[in-house]
This record gives sequence, C-alpha cells and structure tokens, in this order.
Amino acid sequence: MTAVLGLDPVVGIALGLCLLAVAGSLLPLVPGAALSVAGVLLYWWHTGYADPGPVVLVGLLGLALLALVLDWFGGAVSASAGGASTTTTLAAAAVALPLTLLAGPLGLLLGVAGTVFVLTFRENGDPEESVRVAAYATVGMLASAVAQALLTGLVLVGMVLVVVY
Repeated sequence: MTAVLGLDPVVGIALGLCLLAVAGSLLPLVPGAALSVAGVLLYWWHTGYADPGPVVLVGLLGLALLALVLDWFGGAVSASAGGASTTTTLAAAAVALPLTLLAGPLGLLLGVAGTVFVLTFRENGDPEESVRVAAYATVGMLASAVAQALLTGLVLVGMVLVVVY
C-alpha cells in the first residue's frame, strides 16, 4: 500500500503506527500513546536522525508522552479527585482489567463504575456520595481517552506535515 501512495515503506509504517495510535487511544488495552512514540522515533531513525528537527521532535514526543501519562494515570487521578480512596482506585483497576478482556470497553466502564460505587458505599454508607464518586471516576476515564485521542491525533497531523514538507 505504501508503494501505491508513493511512500517509502518505513515511512508508511511510521505513519501507520501514528494512525493506529489514535484508534488505540480510544480502545482499552491498546497502547495508543506508545504507538505514537514508536512512529515518531521510527521515522526519525529512518531519516538518519535528521528529520524532524530537534524542536519538532521534542514537541511530537512531548505530546505523545503526555498522552502516555494520561493513559497510565488519568483514571486514577479522576477517581481520587472524585473522592475515591487509593485502595478503591487500585481495586477498580484490578477488576476492570479482566472485565475489559471479557466484555471490551463496556466491561471497563462497568468494572470501574461498579467497583468504585460498591467500595465507596461500603466505606461511607452514602449511596448519593458513592454514585458521585463512581461518576467522577467513569467520566474522568472517558475524558482521559478523549484527551489521548486528541494528543495522538496532533502527533499524527504533525508527522504527516513532517513527511509532506
């Protein structure tokens, strides 16, 4: 396909990694941001470390690494901001992972929301507060995914511009 587009195969792979990164940032268990980093570094290596220049390289990698930080910590930060304890946040992650494998994104959302609700309710006995904390965790996780998609999308646009110009 890269021959059809007139691209060097390695350049096509680098851009493909950046494109997959955008999709991966919205799918659980797909390391979207890491794919962006890989695409940028593959292209940079392929050009003999000449293109993109240092400022653009740092900018692209900075965006990708910010997306990576959001991927790793966005859900936990939002759960903590909503009032969930560290134990509840860790338990939600432990429950959500196998549910994600079994039921995909729906399992992830239900695993986080359900676990945070149940454990928070067990801690405080307040159903309204428990719903609020679970909503914070769930909305924060979704917002983190959207932010990751935007950041990896910017990396993709940046890489296309680097390749074209």
